[in-house]
Amino acid sequence: MSVLPNIQELIDANRIEEAIAAMDVYLQEKAEDDEGYFERGKLWWRLQRYSSAVTDFERAVAINPESGARHALELARDVFDYYNPDLLNP
Repeated sequence: MSVLPNIQELIDANRIEEAIAAMDVYLQEKAEDDEGYFERGKLWWRLQRYSSAVTDFERAVAINPESGARHALELARDVFDYYNPDLLNP
């Protein structure tokens, strides 16, 4: 799925919260669209709502294990697992 044209317009105008609301409506109708969850997860990530993003990535992977969300989920987990003791002791 490419992002629906009206949603893409919202994203292009940096109206991310409105784009998420539009994706919510879309996903109510197309609950098995893994790409829809992946796209919404990316929007959540842009808003730094990481928990919501990871939830959408996980849902996309549950629907389609080959989804591009799998890579995004792995990267998100790497970010959360990152630890550098030198950053705590300058």
